[in-house]
Amino acid sequence: MSFWDNIVSYFKRYFAITTITPFDIIEIIIIAFLFYEVLVWFKKTRAWALLKGIVLILVAILIAAIFNFSTILWLASKTLSVGVIAIFIIFQPEFRKALEQLGRRRSFLHKFFTGGSSKLTISDQSIEELMAAVVELSRTRTGALICIEEEIELDEYAATGITIDSSISTQLLLNIFVDKTPLHDGAVIIKEDRIAAATCYLPLSAKQNINKRFGTRHRAGVGLSEVSDAFVIIVSEETGRISLALSGNLLEDVDSVELRNRLFELHKASESANLLGLFKKGRKNDEVQRDTSEVGNK
Repeated sequence: MSFWDNIVSYFKRYFAITTITPFDIIEIIIIAFLFYEVLVWFKKTRAWALLKGIVLILVAILIAAIFNFSTILWLASKTLSVGVIAIFIIFQPEFRKALEQLGRRRSFLHKFFTGGSSKLTISDQSIEELMAAVVELSRTRTGALICIEEEIELDEYAATGITIDSSISTQLLLNIFVDKTPLHDGAVIIKEDRIAAATCYLPLSAKQNINKRFGTRHRAGVGLSEVSDAFVIIVSEETGRISLALSGNLLEDVDSVELRNRLFELHKASESANLLGLFKKGRKNDEVQRDTSEVGNK
């Protein structure tokens, strides 16, 4: 039996099943969702052209199977396994990025069972200091790149800069980004409500759909948001406009009200995670004390 005869017989056996159970429906929904997610991922990457090419090849093979072009079918069967391996080699960066994004997705159950982040991302006072600095940098058209660490640590990028380890203050941020000062060229990384480092180097985004009027600063901000869940604030040196880089996307022309709201959302998420973590820690301590008292009574 030939390669294509095996495929045809498989489909005949599969579709011969007449009874459909609720589990089959659930399985179909899951497969449809995964197929949709794969298509969306293909659409956002340069693999979209590859997918269209694969579809054309499959159509050509189908036509060859209908007209029984044995040579074409033999070549297709021999190169199928090699072609799959070649696809993974050529598009290794895209597959790696997709797996990283999948690993960064936070579900409700994950947050509930892990208690979320145990570190305070940014406090109310730090938000006010940061807002005052960003507004002033925007007014004076001073270029700036500020990255706020969330769950994924940015230590490898902080190591490329100068360690500061200082509380967040408007004056310090303004002094860092003043033109022609030693620390102005690069990014500031905020870690656990403190300025961890300045003049840090970030990975540049390889996206082709970023507007050409944006320079290296914006591309670096988007690049970091692609490989981490960092909250990145970008101030343009040419226009003074504020942008945000989140999850690989660039949100342009953000005003001070929207920036403040997003920072407070970040603070509330961090605060709720800390409260849940403290609650679980308190319950654990109560259990330890209860076990200790029981041992003492015995």
